[in-house]
Amino acid sequence: MADLFASDDMLTGAEPVSDAAPLADRLRPRTLAEVVGQEHLTGPDGAIGRMVAAGRLSSIILWGPPGTGKTTTARLLADAVGMRFEPISAVFSGVADLKKVFAAAKEHGRRGDKTLLFVDEIHRFNRAQQDGFLPFVENGTVTLVGATTENPSFELNAALLSRAQVLILRRLDAAALEQLLDRAEAVTGRPLPLDADAREALVASADGDGRFLLNQVETLYAIDIAEPLDPAGLSALLHRRVAVYDKDREGHYNLISALHKSLRGSDPQAALYYMARMLVAGEQPLYVLRRLVRFAAEDIGLADPQALVQCLAAKEAYDFLGSPEGEVAIVQACLYCATAPKSNAAYMAMKASFKSARDTGSLMPPQNILNAPTKLMKDVGYGKGYQYDHNAADGFSGANYWPDDMTPQRFYAPTDRGYEARIAERIAYWERLRAERGAG
Repeated sequence: MADLFASDDMLTGAEPVSDAAPLADRLRPRTLAEVVGQEHLTGPDGAIGRMVAAGRLSSIILWGPPGTGKTTTARLLADAVGMRFEPISAVFSGVADLKKVFAAAKEHGRRGDKTLLFVDEIHRFNRAQQDGFLPFVENGTVTLVGATTENPSFELNAALLSRAQVLILRRLDAAALEQLLDRAEAVTGRPLPLDADAREALVASADGDGRFLLNQVETLYAIDIAEPLDPAGLSALLHRRVAVYDKDREGHYNLISALHKSLRGSDPQAALYYMARMLVAGEQPLYVLRRLVRFAAEDIGLADPQALVQCLAAKEAYDFLGSPEGEVAIVQACLYCATAPKSNAAYMAMKASFKSARDTGSLMPPQNILNAPTKLMKDVGYGKGYQYDHNAADGFSGANYWPDDMTPQRFYAPTDRGYEARIAERIAYWERLRAERGAG
């Protein structure tokens, strides 16, 4: 059963298994020290390194992108502490499979053999299934090592997280990927048929995924290439790894957060980069436009009232032109928002006024500003004493508009940035007139 459910999350390596085996298998590490790119965990000061040194393993969740060595690390960890390795995949197994695993672990436990249960894609188990692990983890039947590409905070039960330490595996950087290329050349005895620039392009194309890189290398070795390829030749021969981007998961929210904060920080270059990341990965342009519209209202507001107009115009332009021409309008809106003066005064005013409305309930407005469409309403004072502002000096009466039982509030505090500086001057002017005329 272990082979049936085992993951193919292979990478890094040391010595060959057999010449006929896939390159990833031939380069599979035999010790934790041979796993590249995760030294922050496997080194002497890392969490895994300390567990191995102590000879005691607690339940852990390995969280990281594809191709970073989660399965390999778990397998080598079991070897390092002398535990029986039992792998399953949440994609292919269910309750019946788990019961068999737990029963086998109990039997081995009676003989003194401890079991490391490795659950690949653990986030794919539902909440009830995740709860099913708890008693067997607590009584020591198994030590759980789960692997996930998704944020455990969102995908795993709090009860399970409280019993396991989350360890983050990093996306493999260029240096780690270069180590894999060096090992591939050493185990095959053949240099890669690439010039220096193409080699660099190959590393970049892997996007931090060691398994993908080794698959690309194996393809290169399988083809008879007479002369080293340049980047153009490599691009024509191999495909680039599709960027990791799940529209309903963390990658989506990370990038939109980065876009929003780059806009707020007035960095047009970074904002364009994150927006391009989303669109290139297949995000719906209208989603990006909705976020730009929200940003224009929330983070620019009246500091530049044209920002909202620009974003809505970009939406109309995209609807009219479609893709790819319509993306230029999205870029223009993005740049406008990034370079506009910023103010969240309108957003803060909304929050404050909504809170006040909830807190004060059903206070009646002052009678002088109420309409009186019937004789009865006029008789009881509706509209009495209303001052028509257009008939007042400066077009401003300075009358009171607040409920009689409520102190006037200040929700909107314009900044001194952009157009809001002029609004602030106008509000100050009205406040001075109101004070002079004794209404406020």
